[in-house]
Parts: sequence; structure tokens; C-alpha cells
Amino acid sequence: MGTVLVVDDDADLRQLFRLALALAGYQVIEAADGLDALRVLEGHRPDAVVLDLDLPMLSGHVVRQELAAQPHTRDIPVVIVTGLPGDHAELEANCMLRKPVSPDRLVATLKKCLGSAQGAPSFA
Repeated sequence: MGTVLVVDDDADLRQLFRLALALAGYQVIEAADGLDALRVLEGHRPDAVVLDLDLPMLSGHVVRQELAAQPHTRDIPVVIVTGLPGDHAELEANCMLRKPVSPDRLVATLKKCLGSAQGAPSFA
């Protein structure tokens, strides 16, 4: 089905998301912080990114801005998964989910976002 980069500093949540996405047929790459995410993106072009905003090293806001700024990554669909308040519309993410997020909800939202055209973000 494709490759998904999961970026979250919570190892248990990354493992939960990895398992759910793998069971749904996705290959999963993981990053534990914003800097690690940018390093991974130098060598891989995933089909989608699941991105937490509250990250160490570089915030998810910076990672999203870097994704949008680079020609080889700007078209990658991004699903923001966050517990931070606000609508984060400035990030131009395809979809957003508020933590806590069930694995089934993540998979369903990712499928929806991969199938939809770029548009204004909305919390699923």
C-alpha cells in the first residue's frame, strides 16, 4: 500500500501506530524526533508522514515547514497527530487528529488523506 514515516517521541505510541499501519498493509519508517525525521527524509521518500507537533530537537512545526519547502517532499501527504491546542492551519497538513488517537482512527484517516486532494486541514 505504501510507506509511511511515523514521527513521534513516544516510543509506545510509535510502536502502536507501526503495528496498526503494518496490519493495514503499509511499510513503516520511524523517527523519534524532528531532527531524526529530516535525516530519514534525506534518504527516503515516504508516501505519507504521520507527524506529532510536540517533538524534541526540532518541533513538528519546523519539520512540516521543511517538508513544504523542499521540492522532493512538498507533495507528501501529512497527517498531524497532536495534543497541542489550536487549529494549526498554518501548517497546511492534509489531515489532523487530536491525541489520544486509536490505531483504527489513524489508519482510516491516513487512507482518507492519501485519497483526497490537497486542501485546508481539518481535524478528523
